[in-house]
Amino acid sequence: QVQLVESGGGLVQAGGSLRLSCTASGSNFRFVAMGWGRQAPGNERESVAHFSIDGSTDYLGSVQGRFTISRGEAENTVYLQMNSLQPEDTAVYYCHAMGYSDVGLGDYWGQGTQVTVSS
Repeated sequence: QVQLVESGGGLVQAGGSLRLSCTASGSNFRFVAMGWGRQAPGNERESVAHFSIDGSTDYLGSVQGRFTISRGEAENTVYLQMNSLQPEDTAVYYCHAMGYSDVGLGDYWGQGTQVTVSS
């Protein structure tokens, strides 16, 4: 079974920074794409940033230039550096991974970590 373990959420003032991390493990998992989504109260979940095995990245327009997604040195690890945080960035952030495991191609989500930005 593939598991995603997230860390790094918290409370920060507007203009501050946070760094999220996520590691996918289990069942010989090999990622095809990894990244982060977020969901604010009353809103649908949206993709924030992802990178693919071919090295390409994509960002939500409102975070472009403020957030940076990167791969960790450890296998199946992804980071999200969030700078210049704004109150509208407040949400539960979920790690997302798509890849192959012992049961084939799958799509996986972490349990989420709360990010709260105060004004």
